[in-house]
Amino acid sequence: MPNTQELQDLVVQVRRDILRMVHKVNSGHPGGSLGCTEFLVALYNDIMDLKDGFDMDGIGEDLFFLSNGHISPVFYSVLARRGYFPVEELNTFRLIDSRLQGHPTTHEGLPGVRVASGSLGQGMSVAIGAALAKKLNGDDHLVFSLHGDGELQEGQNWEAIMYAAGNKVDNLIATVDRNGKQIDGETEDVLPLGDVAEKFRVFGWDVIELENGNDLDAVITTLNQAKSRTGKGKPVCIVMTTEMGNGVDFMMHTHAWHGKAPNDEQLANALEQNPETLGDY
Repeated sequence: MPNTQELQDLVVQVRRDILRMVHKVNSGHPGGSLGCTEFLVALYNDIMDLKDGFDMDGIGEDLFFLSNGHISPVFYSVLARRGYFPVEELNTFRLIDSRLQGHPTTHEGLPGVRVASGSLGQGMSVAIGAALAKKLNGDDHLVFSLHGDGELQEGQNWEAIMYAAGNKVDNLIATVDRNGKQIDGETEDVLPLGDVAEKFRVFGWDVIELENGNDLDAVITTLNQAKSRTGKGKPVCIVMTTEMGNGVDFMMHTHAWHGKAPNDEQLANALEQNPETLGDY
């Protein structure tokens, strides 16, 4: 298992991957990807119990489902750096006939991807189904999922959230990226979400609030805490406060970089803030 410095080096390298991917094709979603880098690095390299290799069934290992599929750059980078496919393949992001489409899909057969995502609001239902399948199979491994806060404006989420609590789906850990921003502006201006943590509590979930989702140590501690609270009759939710565009000063504190690629000068600036640690692809 990597030590803290190795994980932090990976965080910085993943940021570089994200920036370079979206710059090359002048499209993609760097803001949310950068905001969730610490979370996904920790999840795949410290928290989840994973088998060698990949199969769609995922029996005998923990599973992860990315519901807010537009942050595919961070997902692809973490999967590649974890060994699911060659790191060099990141160079094909969003190109025609690439396995690394703008939103993850299963059609291309990319290792690490078990469901097409990007149509927001559906990932919670998928994660619940996978968690129930594990219970039916006698598999005591966990299911993790990640959701955008703006995504919670989709009604399907709340049906699924109610179902999970009502059916004691207690092998599920769902994390909400509470960055307060979406493509059209602040979430509280577009359609107010209010107290997300309290909403989950009222719906019957066990809720943990993570105040700094860009602190790697805090992320690891909170995910381990969440794991310790599974199997007790309630699904677990982590409401994780992050900064969109984290690690690149001019991308932070604004929704402007939700779905916009940096130009050459901006890329150089961003990469200077995130020096190469593990080798660029």
